[in-house]
Amino acid sequence: MSGAFTPVDIDAKIPNNVGLADDRRLQRALENWQPRFLQWWRDLGPVAFKENPVYLRTAVSVGRDGWANFDHVSMPEYRWGVFLADPEPDRTIAFGDHRGDAAWQEVPGEYRSDLRRLLVVQGDTEPASVEQQRHLCLTAPSLYDMRNLFQVNVEEGRHLWAMVYLLHRYFGRDGRDDADEMLERHSGDLDNPRILGAFNEQTPDWLSFYMFTYFTDRDGKYQLASLRESGFDPLSRTCDFMLKEEAHHMFVGATGVGRVVERTVQLMKDHDTDDISRYGGIDVDTLQKYINFHFSVSLDLFGAETSTNAANYFAAGLKGRFKEESRADDHLLHDLTRMVPEVVDDRITQREAPMLTALNETLREDYADDCVGGLNRWNRTLAEVGRELKLPHIGFNRAVGNFRDHHVSPDGRLLSDAEWNADVANWLPTAHDRAHVESLMAGVTEPGRIAGWLAPPSTGIHQQPVDYDYVRL
Repeated sequence: MSGAFTPVDIDAKIPNNVGLADDRRLQRALENWQPRFLQWWRDLGPVAFKENPVYLRTAVSVGRDGWANFDHVSMPEYRWGVFLADPEPDRTIAFGDHRGDAAWQEVPGEYRSDLRRLLVVQGDTEPASVEQQRHLCLTAPSLYDMRNLFQVNVEEGRHLWAMVYLLHRYFGRDGRDDADEMLERHSGDLDNPRILGAFNEQTPDWLSFYMFTYFTDRDGKYQLASLRESGFDPLSRTCDFMLKEEAHHMFVGATGVGRVVERTVQLMKDHDTDDISRYGGIDVDTLQKYINFHFSVSLDLFGAETSTNAANYFAAGLKGRFKEESRADDHLLHDLTRMVPEVVDDRITQREAPMLTALNETLREDYADDCVGGLNRWNRTLAEVGRELKLPHIGFNRAVGNFRDHHVSPDGRLLSDAEWNADVANWLPTAHDRAHVESLMAGVTEPGRIAGWLAPPSTGIHQQPVDYDYVRL
Protein backbone atom coordinates (compact mmCIF):
# COMPACT_ATOMS: atom_id res chain seq x y z
CA MET A 1 0.00 0.00 0.00
CA SER A 2 1.04 3.57 -0.47
CA GLY A 3 2.40 5.40 2.53
CA ALA A 4 -0.04 8.34 2.55
CA PHE A 5 -3.68 7.62 3.24
CA THR A 6 -6.61 9.39 1.64
CA PRO A 7 -8.36 11.57 4.24
CA VAL A 8 -11.95 10.82 5.20
CA ASP A 9 -14.50 13.60 4.82
CA ILE A 10 -16.06 12.73 8.16
CA ASP A 11 -18.32 15.80 8.24
CA ALA A 12 -20.04 15.05 4.96
CA LYS A 13 -23.65 13.86 4.99
CA ILE A 14 -22.20 10.49 3.94
CA PRO A 15 -18.67 10.22 5.40
CA ASN A 16 -16.32 8.94 2.72
CA ASN A 17 -12.84 8.90 1.27
CA VAL A 18 -13.96 8.34 -2.33
CA GLY A 19 -14.50 11.96 -3.33
CA LEU A 20 -18.30 11.93 -3.33
CA ALA A 21 -18.38 15.73 -3.37
CA ASP A 22 -16.77 15.63 -6.82
CA ASP A 23 -19.51 13.42 -8.29
CA ARG A 24 -22.77 15.21 -7.69
CA ARG A 25 -24.93 12.66 -9.50
CA LEU A 26 -23.58 9.76 -7.42
CA GLN A 27 -23.79 11.84 -4.26
CA ARG A 28 -27.47 12.62 -4.88
CA ALA A 29 -28.24 8.97 -5.61
CA LEU A 30 -26.63 7.78 -2.36
CA GLU A 31 -28.24 10.60 -0.37
CA ASN A 32 -31.57 9.46 -1.81
CA TRP A 33 -30.84 5.88 -0.62
CA GLN A 34 -29.69 7.01 2.83
CA PRO A 35 -33.19 7.69 4.28
CA ARG A 36 -34.32 4.23 3.15
CA PHE A 37 -31.37 2.70 4.94
CA LEU A 38 -32.13 4.67 8.12
CA GLN A 39 -35.77 3.60 7.95
CA TRP A 40 -34.68 0.00 7.58
CA TRP A 41 -32.42 0.45 10.63
CA ARG A 42 -35.30 1.89 12.66
CA ASP A 43 -37.68 -0.90 11.59
CA LEU A 44 -35.36 -3.93 11.62
CA GLY A 45 -32.24 -2.89 13.53
CA PRO A 46 -31.86 -3.43 17.31
CA VAL A 47 -35.25 -3.38 19.03
CA ALA A 48 -34.08 -1.39 22.05
CA PHE A 49 -31.43 1.07 23.26
CA LYS A 50 -31.34 2.82 19.88
CA GLU A 51 -31.07 6.25 21.46
CA ASN A 52 -28.64 5.36 24.25
CA PRO A 53 -25.00 6.43 23.94
CA VAL A 54 -22.88 3.38 23.05
CA TYR A 55 -19.08 3.22 23.18
CA LEU A 56 -18.53 2.59 19.46
CA ARG A 57 -15.58 2.84 17.15
CA THR A 58 -15.99 4.86 13.97
CA ALA A 59 -13.60 5.18 11.06
CA VAL A 60 -12.08 8.63 10.67
CA SER A 61 -9.31 7.57 8.27
CA VAL A 62 -8.14 4.35 6.65
CA GLY A 63 -4.64 4.53 8.14
CA ARG A 64 -3.48 2.31 10.99
CA ASP A 65 -3.87 5.02 13.64
CA GLY A 66 -7.12 6.59 12.53
CA TRP A 67 -9.54 4.07 11.08
CA ALA A 68 -11.03 3.33 14.53
CA ASN A 69 -12.03 6.28 16.71
CA PHE A 70 -13.84 5.43 19.99
CA ASP A 71 -16.55 7.53 21.61
CA HIS A 72 -20.08 7.29 22.99
CA VAL A 73 -22.65 7.80 20.23
CA SER A 74 -26.30 6.86 19.80
CA MET A 75 -26.67 4.41 16.95
CA PRO A 76 -28.97 6.52 14.73
CA GLU A 77 -26.18 9.14 14.82
CA TYR A 78 -23.48 6.64 13.86
CA ARG A 79 -21.37 7.88 10.96
CA TRP A 80 -22.05 5.21 8.36
CA GLY A 81 -20.03 5.90 5.27
CA VAL A 82 -17.96 4.64 2.36
CA PHE A 83 -14.30 3.75 2.92
CA LEU A 84 -11.80 2.18 0.56
CA ALA A 85 -8.22 1.28 1.38
CA ASP A 86 -5.80 3.42 -0.56
CA PRO A 87 -4.84 2.16 -4.01
CA GLU A 88 -1.69 0.13 -4.51
CA PRO A 89 0.44 1.85 -7.17
CA ASP A 90 0.69 -0.11 -10.43
CA ARG A 91 -1.34 -3.01 -9.05
CA THR A 92 -1.75 -5.92 -11.45
CA ILE A 93 -4.14 -8.86 -11.52
CA ALA A 94 -2.51 -11.79 -9.69
CA PHE A 95 -4.43 -14.75 -11.12
CA GLY A 96 -6.59 -16.08 -13.92
CA ASP A 97 -6.49 -15.45 -17.63
CA HIS A 98 -5.73 -11.74 -17.10
CA ARG A 99 -2.78 -12.40 -14.79
CA GLY A 100 -0.22 -9.62 -15.13
CA ASP A 101 -2.68 -7.12 -16.63
CA ALA A 102 -3.25 -3.79 -14.89
CA ALA A 103 -6.05 -3.98 -12.33
CA TRP A 104 -9.33 -2.58 -13.65
CA GLN A 105 -10.55 0.77 -12.38
CA GLU A 106 -13.86 0.39 -14.24
CA VAL A 107 -16.05 -2.68 -14.77
CA PRO A 108 -15.04 -4.67 -17.86
CA GLY A 109 -18.18 -4.96 -19.97
CA GLU A 110 -17.89 -8.72 -20.45
CA TYR A 111 -17.85 -9.28 -16.66
CA ARG A 112 -20.52 -6.78 -15.69
CA SER A 113 -23.18 -9.38 -14.86
CA ASP A 114 -20.85 -11.63 -12.84
CA LEU A 115 -19.43 -8.75 -10.81
CA ARG A 116 -22.86 -7.40 -10.07
CA ARG A 117 -23.97 -10.82 -8.83
CA LEU A 118 -20.96 -11.11 -6.52
CA LEU A 119 -21.70 -7.70 -5.01
CA VAL A 120 -25.38 -8.46 -4.51
CA VAL A 121 -24.78 -11.79 -2.76
CA GLN A 122 -22.12 -10.32 -0.47
CA GLY A 123 -24.14 -7.20 0.22
CA ASP A 124 -27.28 -9.19 1.06
CA THR A 125 -25.56 -10.95 3.96
CA GLU A 126 -24.76 -7.70 5.78
CA PRO A 127 -28.24 -6.42 6.72
CA ALA A 128 -29.40 -10.02 7.13
CA SER A 129 -27.24 -10.58 10.20
CA VAL A 130 -28.51 -7.35 11.78
CA GLU A 131 -32.07 -8.59 11.30
CA GLN A 132 -31.18 -11.98 12.78
CA GLN A 133 -29.69 -10.36 15.89
CA ARG A 134 -32.15 -7.51 16.50
CA HIS A 135 -33.72 -8.92 19.69
CA LEU A 136 -30.46 -9.93 21.41
CA CYS A 137 -29.97 -6.55 23.07
CA LEU A 138 -32.85 -7.39 25.42
CA THR A 139 -30.96 -10.36 26.88
CA ALA A 140 -27.33 -9.16 26.80
CA PRO A 141 -25.29 -10.84 29.57
CA SER A 142 -23.47 -7.55 30.31
CA LEU A 143 -23.09 -4.01 29.02
CA TYR A 144 -19.72 -5.09 27.60
CA ASP A 145 -21.48 -7.72 25.50
CA MET A 146 -24.30 -5.39 24.50
CA ARG A 147 -21.74 -2.91 23.26
CA ASN A 148 -20.00 -5.63 21.22
CA LEU A 149 -23.32 -6.65 19.68
CA PHE A 150 -24.04 -3.06 18.67
CA GLN A 151 -20.53 -2.65 17.26
CA VAL A 152 -21.05 -5.72 15.09
CA ASN A 153 -24.46 -4.40 14.02
CA VAL A 154 -23.30 -0.94 12.95
CA GLU A 155 -20.33 -2.40 11.08
CA GLU A 156 -22.55 -4.84 9.22
CA GLY A 157 -24.58 -1.78 8.28
CA ARG A 158 -21.44 -0.08 7.00
CA HIS A 159 -20.51 -3.18 5.02
CA LEU A 160 -23.89 -2.88 3.32
CA TRP A 161 -22.97 0.71 2.47
CA ALA A 162 -19.71 -0.56 0.95
CA MET A 163 -21.51 -2.83 -1.51
CA VAL A 164 -24.25 -0.28 -2.20
CA TYR A 165 -21.64 2.34 -3.10
CA LEU A 166 -20.07 0.00 -5.66
CA LEU A 167 -23.46 -0.89 -7.13
CA HIS A 168 -24.45 2.78 -7.43
CA ARG A 169 -21.07 3.95 -8.69
CA TYR A 170 -20.44 1.28 -11.33
CA PHE A 171 -23.77 -0.30 -12.32
CA GLY A 172 -26.18 2.55 -12.96
CA ARG A 173 -29.91 1.89 -12.72
CA ASP A 174 -29.41 -1.86 -12.30
CA GLY A 175 -27.16 -1.20 -9.32
CA ARG A 176 -29.61 1.26 -7.76
CA ASP A 177 -32.39 -1.32 -8.09
CA ASP A 178 -30.16 -3.95 -6.48
CA ALA A 179 -29.42 -1.61 -3.58
CA ASP A 180 -33.12 -0.99 -3.00
CA GLU A 181 -33.88 -4.72 -3.07
CA MET A 182 -31.31 -5.38 -0.32
CA LEU A 183 -33.59 -3.44 2.01
CA GLU A 184 -36.70 -5.26 0.75
CA ARG A 185 -35.51 -8.82 1.40
CA HIS A 186 -35.60 -9.80 5.08
CA SER A 187 -34.07 -12.63 7.07
CA GLY A 188 -36.54 -15.51 7.43
CA ASP A 189 -39.24 -13.81 5.34
CA LEU A 190 -41.31 -16.55 3.69
CA ASP A 191 -42.08 -14.45 0.62
CA ASN A 192 -38.84 -12.50 0.19
CA PRO A 193 -36.02 -14.14 2.19
CA ARG A 194 -32.31 -13.42 2.15
CA ILE A 195 -30.35 -15.07 -0.65
CA LEU A 196 -28.23 -17.49 1.42
CA GLY A 197 -29.80 -20.06 3.73
CA ALA A 198 -27.63 -19.42 6.81
CA PHE A 199 -28.89 -15.83 6.85
CA ASN A 200 -32.49 -16.95 7.20
CA GLU A 201 -31.79 -18.92 10.38
CA GLN A 202 -32.79 -17.41 13.71
CA THR A 203 -30.25 -16.13 16.23
CA PRO A 204 -32.47 -16.44 19.31
CA ASP A 205 -29.87 -16.45 22.08
CA TRP A 206 -26.37 -15.30 22.90
CA LEU A 207 -24.78 -18.73 22.56
CA SER A 208 -26.07 -18.75 18.99
CA PHE A 209 -24.70 -15.24 18.52
CA TYR A 210 -21.23 -16.23 19.68
CA MET A 211 -21.32 -19.29 17.43
CA PHE A 212 -22.55 -17.17 14.51
CA THR A 213 -19.80 -14.60 14.91
CA TYR A 214 -17.19 -17.33 15.24
CA PHE A 215 -18.29 -19.60 12.40
CA THR A 216 -20.47 -17.61 10.00
CA ASP A 217 -18.54 -14.34 10.22
CA ARG A 218 -15.43 -16.44 9.58
CA ASP A 219 -17.02 -17.47 6.30
CA GLY A 220 -17.35 -13.74 5.67
CA LYS A 221 -13.63 -13.36 6.28
CA TYR A 222 -12.82 -15.92 3.60
CA GLN A 223 -15.31 -14.56 1.09
CA LEU A 224 -14.05 -11.01 1.58
CA ALA A 225 -10.42 -12.12 1.40
CA SER A 226 -11.17 -13.86 -1.92
CA LEU A 227 -12.86 -10.73 -3.25
CA ARG A 228 -9.94 -8.61 -2.04
CA GLU A 229 -7.87 -10.43 -4.66
CA SER A 230 -10.22 -9.21 -7.40
CA GLY A 231 -8.85 -7.61 -10.52
CA PHE A 232 -11.63 -5.02 -10.14
CA ASP A 233 -9.61 -2.63 -7.99
CA PRO A 234 -12.46 -0.72 -6.27
CA LEU A 235 -13.85 -4.05 -4.99
CA SER A 236 -10.42 -5.15 -3.81
CA ARG A 237 -9.87 -1.91 -1.91
CA THR A 238 -13.37 -2.04 -0.40
CA CYS A 239 -12.87 -5.58 0.92
CA ASP A 240 -9.44 -4.72 2.29
CA PHE A 241 -11.04 -2.15 4.58
CA MET A 242 -14.01 -4.39 5.46
CA LEU A 243 -11.66 -7.11 6.68
CA LYS A 244 -10.33 -4.76 9.35
CA GLU A 245 -13.82 -4.57 10.81
CA GLU A 246 -14.62 -8.26 10.27
CA ALA A 247 -11.76 -9.23 12.59
CA HIS A 248 -13.64 -7.75 15.56
CA HIS A 249 -16.72 -9.84 14.79
CA MET A 250 -14.70 -13.06 14.94
CA PHE A 251 -13.03 -11.83 18.15
CA VAL A 252 -16.49 -11.46 19.71
CA GLY A 253 -17.31 -15.04 18.76
CA ALA A 254 -14.01 -16.60 19.80
CA THR A 255 -13.88 -14.87 23.17
CA GLY A 256 -17.62 -15.28 23.76
CA VAL A 257 -17.55 -19.06 23.33
CA GLY A 258 -14.31 -19.12 25.32
CA ARG A 259 -15.98 -17.36 28.24
CA VAL A 260 -18.89 -19.84 28.13
CA VAL A 261 -16.39 -22.72 28.19
CA GLU A 262 -14.52 -21.13 31.10
CA ARG A 263 -17.72 -20.82 33.16
CA THR A 264 -18.79 -24.35 32.22
CA VAL A 265 -15.50 -25.75 33.51
CA GLN A 266 -15.76 -23.71 36.70
CA LEU A 267 -19.27 -25.04 37.42
CA MET A 268 -18.22 -28.63 36.62
CA LYS A 269 -15.36 -28.36 39.11
CA ASP A 270 -17.42 -26.59 41.76
CA HIS A 271 -20.20 -29.18 41.67
CA ASP A 272 -18.23 -32.26 40.54
CA THR A 273 -20.64 -33.09 37.73
CA ASP A 274 -21.03 -32.87 33.95
CA ASP A 275 -24.69 -31.95 34.36
CA ILE A 276 -24.45 -28.29 35.24
CA SER A 277 -27.77 -27.18 33.78
CA ARG A 278 -29.34 -27.20 37.25
CA TYR A 279 -26.65 -24.72 38.32
CA GLY A 280 -27.38 -22.25 35.54
CA GLY A 281 -24.65 -23.39 33.17
CA ILE A 282 -24.36 -24.77 29.63
CA ASP A 283 -22.92 -28.29 29.56
CA VAL A 284 -20.27 -29.52 27.15
CA ASP A 285 -22.66 -31.72 25.19
CA THR A 286 -24.88 -28.73 24.43
CA LEU A 287 -21.87 -26.68 23.36
CA GLN A 288 -20.88 -29.49 20.99
CA LYS A 289 -24.36 -29.56 19.45
CA TYR A 290 -24.27 -25.82 18.80
CA ILE A 291 -20.84 -26.16 17.19
CA ASN A 292 -22.11 -29.00 15.01
CA PHE A 293 -25.03 -26.88 13.81
CA HIS A 294 -23.25 -23.61 13.15
CA PHE A 295 -20.19 -25.18 11.53
CA SER A 296 -22.27 -27.31 9.16
CA VAL A 297 -24.59 -24.45 8.17
CA SER A 298 -21.56 -22.23 7.53
CA LEU A 299 -19.91 -24.89 5.34
CA ASP A 300 -22.90 -24.68 3.00
CA LEU A 301 -22.16 -20.99 2.37
CA PHE A 302 -19.15 -21.99 0.26
CA GLY A 303 -21.37 -23.72 -2.30
CA ALA A 304 -20.99 -27.04 -4.10
CA GLU A 305 -17.64 -28.83 -4.16
CA THR A 306 -17.26 -28.18 -7.89
CA SER A 307 -18.64 -25.10 -9.58
CA THR A 308 -18.30 -23.71 -13.09
CA ASN A 309 -19.27 -20.28 -11.70
CA ALA A 310 -16.32 -20.33 -9.30
CA ALA A 311 -14.04 -21.41 -12.15
CA ASN A 312 -15.33 -18.62 -14.36
CA TYR A 313 -14.89 -16.00 -11.62
CA PHE A 314 -11.29 -17.11 -11.11
CA ALA A 315 -10.41 -17.30 -14.80
CA ALA A 316 -11.91 -13.84 -15.32
CA GLY A 317 -9.86 -12.38 -12.45
CA LEU A 318 -12.95 -11.47 -10.41
CA LYS A 319 -12.50 -13.64 -7.30
CA GLY A 320 -9.26 -15.29 -6.24
CA ARG A 321 -8.29 -17.71 -3.51
CA PHE A 322 -7.48 -16.90 0.09
CA LYS A 323 -4.00 -15.32 0.11
CA GLU A 324 -3.71 -15.89 -3.62
CA GLU A 325 -0.26 -14.45 -4.14
CA SER A 326 1.30 -16.71 -1.47
CA ARG A 327 0.21 -19.86 -3.32
CA ALA A 328 3.01 -21.87 -4.89
CA ASP A 329 1.47 -22.56 -8.30
CA ASP A 330 1.02 -20.79 -11.62
CA HIS A 331 -2.20 -18.97 -10.52
CA LEU A 332 -3.82 -20.12 -13.76
CA LEU A 333 -4.78 -23.67 -12.68
CA HIS A 334 -5.53 -24.85 -16.21
CA ASP A 335 -3.82 -28.22 -15.82
CA LEU A 336 -3.98 -28.73 -12.06
CA THR A 337 -6.30 -31.04 -10.15
CA ARG A 338 -7.25 -31.78 -6.55
CA MET A 339 -9.36 -34.34 -4.71
CA VAL A 340 -12.93 -33.54 -3.67
CA PRO A 341 -15.22 -35.61 -1.41
CA GLU A 342 -18.26 -37.44 -2.73
CA VAL A 343 -20.55 -40.33 -1.88
CA VAL A 344 -20.42 -43.40 -4.15
CA ASP A 345 -22.12 -46.76 -3.54
CA ASP A 346 -22.98 -45.92 0.05
CA ARG A 347 -19.48 -44.91 1.03
CA ILE A 348 -17.65 -41.61 1.38
CA THR A 349 -14.76 -41.41 -1.04
CA GLN A 350 -12.89 -38.86 -3.15
CA ARG A 351 -12.51 -38.12 -6.82
CA GLU A 352 -10.05 -36.07 -8.77
CA ALA A 353 -11.43 -32.81 -10.14
CA PRO A 354 -9.94 -29.85 -12.02
CA MET A 355 -8.64 -27.37 -9.47
CA LEU A 356 -10.40 -24.56 -11.32
CA THR A 357 -13.83 -26.04 -10.75
CA ALA A 358 -12.96 -27.13 -7.18
CA LEU A 359 -12.19 -23.64 -5.87
CA ASN A 360 -15.16 -23.70 -3.49
CA GLU A 361 -13.77 -26.81 -1.86
CA THR A 362 -10.33 -25.24 -1.57
CA LEU A 363 -11.81 -22.20 0.19
CA ARG A 364 -13.97 -24.40 2.42
CA GLU A 365 -10.90 -26.45 3.37
CA ASP A 366 -8.97 -23.28 4.29
CA TYR A 367 -11.94 -22.15 6.37
CA ALA A 368 -12.26 -25.45 8.24
CA ASP A 369 -8.54 -25.42 9.07
CA ASP A 370 -8.93 -21.90 10.47
CA CYS A 371 -11.90 -22.94 12.63
CA VAL A 372 -9.72 -25.47 14.44
CA GLY A 373 -7.75 -22.68 16.13
CA GLY A 374 -10.64 -21.64 18.36
CA LEU A 375 -11.43 -25.20 19.36
CA ASN A 376 -7.82 -25.74 20.34
CA ARG A 377 -7.99 -22.74 22.69
CA TRP A 378 -11.30 -23.83 24.18
CA ASN A 379 -10.01 -27.38 24.61
CA ARG A 380 -7.05 -26.18 26.64
CA THR A 381 -9.59 -24.95 29.18
CA LEU A 382 -11.71 -28.10 28.92
CA ALA A 383 -8.64 -30.28 29.55
CA GLU A 384 -9.03 -29.41 33.24
CA VAL A 385 -12.16 -31.59 33.31
CA GLY A 386 -11.11 -34.18 30.74
CA ARG A 387 -13.46 -33.03 27.95
CA GLU A 388 -12.96 -31.65 24.45
CA LEU A 389 -14.91 -30.13 21.58
CA LYS A 390 -14.56 -31.26 17.96
CA LEU A 391 -15.58 -30.09 14.52
CA PRO A 392 -17.98 -32.55 12.90
CA HIS A 393 -17.19 -34.29 9.62
CA ILE A 394 -17.63 -31.98 6.61
CA GLY A 395 -20.52 -34.14 5.39
CA PHE A 396 -22.55 -33.73 8.59
CA ASN A 397 -25.90 -31.91 8.31
CA ARG A 398 -25.20 -30.51 4.87
CA ALA A 399 -27.86 -29.01 2.60
CA VAL A 400 -25.56 -27.98 -0.27
CA GLY A 401 -23.14 -30.02 -2.37
CA ASN A 402 -22.32 -33.71 -2.61
CA PHE A 403 -23.54 -34.53 0.91
CA ARG A 404 -26.93 -32.80 0.69
CA ASP A 405 -28.92 -36.01 0.07
CA HIS A 406 -27.04 -38.12 2.61
CA HIS A 407 -27.00 -38.54 6.36
CA VAL A 408 -23.48 -38.42 7.80
CA SER A 409 -22.62 -38.75 11.48
CA PRO A 410 -20.27 -36.24 13.15
CA ASP A 411 -17.50 -38.88 13.02
CA GLY A 412 -18.00 -39.43 9.28
CA ARG A 413 -20.20 -42.54 8.98
CA LEU A 414 -22.94 -42.78 6.36
CA LEU A 415 -26.27 -43.46 8.03
CA SER A 416 -29.71 -44.67 7.03
CA ASP A 417 -32.74 -42.49 7.71
CA ALA A 418 -33.56 -44.63 10.73
CA GLU A 419 -30.05 -44.39 12.16
CA TRP A 420 -30.01 -40.62 11.67
CA ASN A 421 -33.40 -40.15 13.30
CA ALA A 422 -32.38 -42.32 16.24
CA ASP A 423 -29.31 -40.24 17.09
CA VAL A 424 -29.82 -36.75 15.68
CA ALA A 425 -30.93 -35.47 19.10
CA ASN A 426 -27.43 -36.29 20.37
CA TRP A 427 -25.81 -34.24 17.61
CA LEU A 428 -27.94 -31.15 16.97
CA PRO A 429 -29.65 -28.82 19.46
CA THR A 430 -33.07 -30.10 20.48
CA ALA A 431 -36.04 -28.01 21.51
CA HIS A 432 -35.14 -28.88 25.11
CA ASP A 433 -31.54 -27.72 24.63
CA ARG A 434 -32.63 -24.44 23.08
CA ALA A 435 -35.25 -23.89 25.79
CA HIS A 436 -32.61 -24.33 28.50
CA VAL A 437 -30.20 -21.92 26.80
CA GLU A 438 -32.99 -19.38 26.30
CA SER A 439 -33.98 -19.75 29.96
CA LEU A 440 -30.55 -18.36 30.90
CA MET A 441 -30.97 -15.29 28.72
CA ALA A 442 -31.81 -12.62 31.27
CA GLY A 443 -30.47 -9.18 30.43
CA VAL A 444 -27.85 -7.69 32.76
CA THR A 445 -27.57 -3.90 32.56
CA GLU A 446 -25.56 -2.91 35.63
CA PRO A 447 -21.96 -1.89 34.76
CA GLY A 448 -19.50 -4.60 35.77
CA ARG A 449 -22.10 -7.30 36.36
CA ILE A 450 -22.05 -10.48 34.23
CA ALA A 451 -24.72 -13.16 33.77
CA GLY A 452 -23.94 -16.40 35.56
CA TRP A 453 -23.70 -18.68 32.51
CA LEU A 454 -20.42 -17.23 31.21
CA ALA A 455 -17.20 -15.83 32.66
CA PRO A 456 -16.36 -12.13 32.58
CA PRO A 457 -14.07 -10.87 29.81
CA SER A 458 -10.38 -10.75 30.62
CA THR A 459 -10.01 -7.14 29.44
CA GLY A 460 -12.25 -4.25 28.44
CA ILE A 461 -12.58 -2.43 25.13
CA HIS A 462 -9.92 0.04 24.01
CA GLN A 463 -8.12 0.08 27.36
CA GLN A 464 -11.33 0.72 29.29
CA PRO A 465 -12.09 -1.37 32.40
CA VAL A 466 -14.51 -4.27 32.22
CA ASP A 467 -16.99 -2.38 34.44
CA TYR A 468 -17.00 0.70 32.18
CA ASP A 469 -20.40 2.12 31.14
CA TYR A 470 -20.15 0.80 27.56
CA VAL A 471 -23.85 1.55 27.08
CA ARG A 472 -25.22 4.51 29.03
CA LEU A 473 -28.70 3.70 30.23
